[in-house]
Amino acid sequence: MERTNSIQLDSFELTIGDIAEADLDALHALSMSVGWPHRAEDWQIVRELGQGVVARDAIGRVLGSAMWFNYAPDFTNIGMVITSPRLQMLGAGRWMMSHVLAQTGSRAIGLNATRSARRLYASLGFVAERTVYQCNGEAVAPPEGSLPPGTRLRALTRHDLDEITALDLAAYHADRSHVLARLLDVSKGVALVRGDRMAAYSLCRRFGRGHLVGPVVAANDADAIAVTRPHVADHAGSFLRLDTRQKSGAFAELLAQSGLPVFDTVTSMSLRRPWLVEKTGSERPIIYGLVTQALG
Repeated sequence: MERTNSIQLDSFELTIGDIAEADLDALHALSMSVGWPHRAEDWQIVRELGQGVVARDAIGRVLGSAMWFNYAPDFTNIGMVITSPRLQMLGAGRWMMSHVLAQTGSRAIGLNATRSARRLYASLGFVAERTVYQCNGEAVAPPEGSLPPGTRLRALTRHDLDEITALDLAAYHADRSHVLARLLDVSKGVALVRGDRMAAYSLCRRFGRGHLVGPVVAANDADAIAVTRPHVADHAGSFLRLDTRQKSGAFAELLAQSGLPVFDTVTSMSLRRPWLVEKTGSERPIIYGLVTQALG
């Protein structure tokens, strides 16, 4: 589809606009229309961390959105691609994506596609890589467990930004330091320390209906469990969510035992080069819990 600043879809005349100028309540209403849990506060955070466009109708209503988040040196994550139900199947999503892709140049791209959007992204050349399992529910006190030998837990502070950024870079393979800096302001964090080195960490913050755990970065299930269990215990009896690519194993079992079964799935997809690097070696950290499906 040709990239134009306006388009006629059925009876709707849409124009493209900057998401930075959109009203937060209008963005909240848009995500609610498709059943996404984002509060206005959640929109504010993602809007601070990235760039984006909105689709407005002739009377100024926001009927679509799409965002991109540039991570140095050459990777972009696309998220918050939403089309109002009244415009779905009319081409609005493809039209907004044409604007987003024009901004990425030759950068590699990753995104997490809902079932309804996967066909669109495949038609644009995106390749499916992995499944993301959205695990949520009313948390229950997790099973008791001991820490891995030779480790201890401590709370994260703002002074830990450089260390968690280094762990995240080793796992994510792109620099998300500005994302982590913003999340530290609104999150409770837990670090697992082995000797004098941080081996794993997790963050938990208000999101949607309750709280969301993520990111969780660790080299193995035992370390990931150690930094996740305290958040589950803190929020036992209330709504909790964690998005992960771990289908099985001890970490996935902990989530199921803690009242967080798989509620839905999305598909991680990439364009121009593979996004997700397979783990090699027991000491290589990986992403056990996503920041959100929008931010990866």
